[in-house]
Amino acid sequence: MKKITYLLLALVLAIGTLTACGSSDKESETKEAAGKTIKVAASATPHAIILEEAKTLLKKQGWDLEIKVFDDYVQPNNVVESGEFDANYFQHIPYLENFNKEKGTHLVNAGGIHYEPFGIYPGTEKKLDELKEGDTIAVPNDTTNEARALLLLQDNGIIKLKDGAGLEATVKDIAENPKNIKIQELEAAQVSRVKDEVAFVVLNGNYALEAGYSVEKDSIAYEKSDSEAAKTYVNVIAVKEGNENNEGIKALISVLKSDEIKKFINEKFNGAVVPFE
Repeated sequence: MKKITYLLLALVLAIGTLTACGSSDKESETKEAAGKTIKVAASATPHAIILEEAKTLLKKQGWDLEIKVFDDYVQPNNVVESGEFDANYFQHIPYLENFNKEKGTHLVNAGGIHYEPFGIYPGTEKKLDELKEGDTIAVPNDTTNEARALLLLQDNGIIKLKDGAGLEATVKDIAENPKNIKIQELEAAQVSRVKDEVAFVVLNGNYALEAGYSVEKDSIAYEKSDSEAAKTYVNVIAVKEGNENNEGIKALISVLKSDEIKKFINEKFNGAVVPFE
């Protein structure tokens, strides 16, 4: 009787051990699977579109890419700073640096992916030489994008900025305005919506796309690929400082800079989005 009892006890212990091992293995697998997910906050166009194309390539490497679209320029940085998301993809370096300075965040550039040529697009007028005295041109009102818009207007002879204004230029830095053009400053997403009310609009590349504009076909003038602006305003994958060398971030950057994604960008956006080399 004692032998049977001992045998039963040994069997129970053995089953318990196996169950515990199985449970441990499953927990390990679950943790490993969870660790293979990359969460990215992005603007809808073109960033989320490019990320969707990258999903398949990342999946082949064992990574699940989760994308959440935001329609503003603040929350994508906040959710990366808080750790809720691994990275974001919506901004250029000057905006990132200015955001860190103003908000006290600790975000860094993990890799440059593309740039979007800023363009001047028709409103009530179709050609720049049709500008009349006192006409209005709408531009983005955030610090870095307004400067970029004003520099493009200067390059096309509409205004002249004070020497040294550069990438921090505002309407207060306009030194010469021969036709007394009014500069209407609006939140970036709103600029295209007033195109029927102003002579011209100056748009970020992604908002031009959302408005149905083609840089090559519709813009009156735009930044060239070899311009200082193109190099300065490359759109980046941003992460919290210290995470730029994480395995998932490295995989994400590698895929986004791959020949497959470069080809997709060139074919999809017709010059409105250009891969950054």
